[in-house]
Amino acid sequence: MNELGGSALYLSANDMQLGRGETIGDTARVLSRYVHCIMARVYKHKDVEDLAAEASVPVINGLSDLSHPMQILADLQTIWEKKGKIKGVKVAFIGDGNNVCNSLLVGCTKLGADISVACPTRYQPDPQHLSWAKQNAETSGSKITITPDPAKAVEKADVVYTDVFVSMGADAEREERMKVFLPKYQVTKELLSKASTDAVFMHDLPAHRGEEVAADVIDGPRSVVWDQAENRMHTSKAVLSLLI
Repeated sequence: MNELGGSALYLSANDMQLGRGETIGDTARVLSRYVHCIMARVYKHKDVEDLAAEASVPVINGLSDLSHPMQILADLQTIWEKKGKIKGVKVAFIGDGNNVCNSLLVGCTKLGADISVACPTRYQPDPQHLSWAKQNAETSGSKITITPDPAKAVEKADVVYTDVFVSMGADAEREERMKVFLPKYQVTKELLSKASTDAVFMHDLPAHRGEEVAADVIDGPRSVVWDQAENRMHTSKAVLSLLI
């Protein structure tokens, strides 16, 4: 917002009346009188839906437990920069079928990229997002694969992507999740070698080296995570410019 010539306010729950029990709807109505746009990072996806339903200004989902669309806009820009195109590119996502995975399925299939997801049976992507992705694929020609086998997912992939194994709100499941995901779903040099020879590695950050990704991969020459992180700023500016 600063670079676009505007100003931004950061408001935690304790900075607003939400901390005193005000409804999300009332907060949305009040904030709409003061600002031109609201970006909300929430735990429960329904909270951002309720906020959008009652606000009279644009509401952007900055993050929820179900989806992460702003991250995927930056991811798609990064893929376009590194591969020169999006349509026909194969993206392999390895790990937890979480909010990032859900939105990546939708984003890739919107623009014609193929996507292969490798995740344990208990940690599949959200059925609704998968359904939307399949609908997109009917128009765009994208291919979607869901498999428990990381090696199969990364075969001929142009992009290998992972995220943390313990997603927001799942801290109590950490020990159990580590047993399920490690070592099979860690992106290592060996796993990356099964992708295309010019495949790049992506991660939405923050990363846990030694868990979802090996240090020599995220810090290696095929990692584009820093460009990916920078693109969060550029794509956010594009969305704000479009909406405001």
